[in-house]
Amino acid sequence: MSSSIRQSVRQLYESLLNAYGPQGWWPGDSPTEIVVGAILTQNTNWRNVEKAISQLRQARVLNWKSLRDLPARQLAALIRPAGYYNVKARRLKNFVGWLWREHGGDLKNLRTVPADKLRSELLSINGVGPETADSILLYALDRPSFVVDAYTRRIAVRHGLAKVGVGYSGLQRIFEARLPREAALYNEYHALIVAVGKKHCGKKAKCCECPLARFPHNSDN
Repeated sequence: MSSSIRQSVRQLYESLLNAYGPQGWWPGDSPTEIVVGAILTQNTNWRNVEKAISQLRQARVLNWKSLRDLPARQLAALIRPAGYYNVKARRLKNFVGWLWREHGGDLKNLRTVPADKLRSELLSINGVGPETADSILLYALDRPSFVVDAYTRRIAVRHGLAKVGVGYSGLQRIFEARLPREAALYNEYHALIVAVGKKHCGKKAKCCECPLARFPHNSDN
């Protein structure tokens, strides 16, 4: 079973890559933007996050010192397009406070911290969950940590890689145990999953012309 799943994980990736080509993810002009985006994208779509980041950029506060010094109320007003702006302002402030307190306010200092320790530190920040932590590790810091989202879970269950109800860690292990531990590969795979998820694997499956349609699947899950 394990070898079959290993083969399927690779085959799904190759089919998606052949269908869509390299995706060049994550959207963001700098590691700072990527981290901010990873926190703001919770419970909203990326278009709204882009509007919020644009307002931070226009206000010239898209840097860790300004984000540290900016009052929470003003930060909330700037990120309003991302939704849940008061909650997200607190979460962003929590991250910024941790970054200054533990790592001198510089993302570059995170690169010297062992990956497992850094992930634990990120998860200790109020408002940073596994998906956000892994997005920061992978996309902002080039650390190999496979990102799991709703599309990943849906595709894995529908194509028999995982059982219904699988948890985040269990699903992450399915991919990480069967792929080379390479940040670039994890990055590309997750981006391709998002691409096929948006086109074909929403809550209601649209299997016609899906690049994964040739693999065994159950669209009812």
